[in-house]
Amino acid sequence: MPDVPEHPIAYTALEPGTPVQTREGEPFATVRAVLVDEKVSVFDGIVVETADGVRFVDADHVGSIYTTYVGTTLSAEQAADLPLPAGANVVEIKPPRSMAARLGRMFGRGRQ
Repeated sequence: MPDVPEHPIAYTALEPGTPVQTREGEPFATVRAVLVDEKVSVFDGIVVETADGVRFVDADHVGSIYTTYVGTTLSAEQAADLPLPAGANVVEIKPPRSMAARLGRMFGRGRQ
């Protein structure tokens, strides 16, 4: 795979499956969902899929979000001891649809 340039993005642009790394740059999970406190419209953290199951990374531990990965401030030991997600609202993030599929639906030529 050719090198893909890294570009910072907002949490709202995160896609499922984006790799999540420790502060040392070691991947330990992939993004599953974004959590938002809807009362104040604030990023609360991310739900990630690890080898041990679904876990929660608090927004305070998300250091940077790029198109190709999420960098955390967690050590490998801290990443291995993440809590289960609870008490927040999940914002569905879906893979982008192809332009052809979107146009087809807009003009009545695709699946609804």
